[in-house]
Amino acid sequence: MSFFTPPPVLTTPRLRLEPLGPQHLEGTWAGLQNPESRRLTGTHANFTRRRAEEWLAGLAATDGRADWAIVLASDGSHIGEVVLNDYDEDNSSIGFRIALNADARFGQGYGTEATRAVVGHAFDVIGVHRIGLEVYAFNPRAQRVYQKAGFRVEGRLRDALHWNGEWIDAVVMGMLKTDPRP
Repeated sequence: MSFFTPPPVLTTPRLRLEPLGPQHLEGTWAGLQNPESRRLTGTHANFTRRRAEEWLAGLAATDGRADWAIVLASDGSHIGEVVLNDYDEDNSSIGFRIALNADARFGQGYGTEATRAVVGHAFDVIGVHRIGLEVYAFNPRAQRVYQKAGFRVEGRLRDALHWNGEWIDAVVMGMLKTDPRP
């Protein structure tokens, strides 16, 4: 679908969201190696550099999703990714996820800025009615980011993630096109 391939470049005051691809290997690889980023996304899999290269090379041909690299406008650093996925045309809905590559980037508002830009694109350009996501209960910082962008808690998936011997719930959040966008 033309909304997704390739996704357009989106800009914010501090960020440039550009189509994620092979040129973003170093930042992507850094995120895959970061223990805290892996924990927050519930990533159990171990990736080889080759697998990461292949994934990035194939993204442009993937239907029903848009993947952006989050790049700092000030210096061109690739600091994370933001994704719209699982597009359901019949129900006018799409999934959302975001990940920053390094702990040093947490708490500076980059996630909020990127989330707001992609939410705006999903509602105003793609024209979806609903955006949904799941966030693990041990990540209240991300929950606050999503709430600041207009997402609401809709429910809870009990014991959705098994991490370091513990069961962790996932908080289900969603936003409708008709909801206010702060």
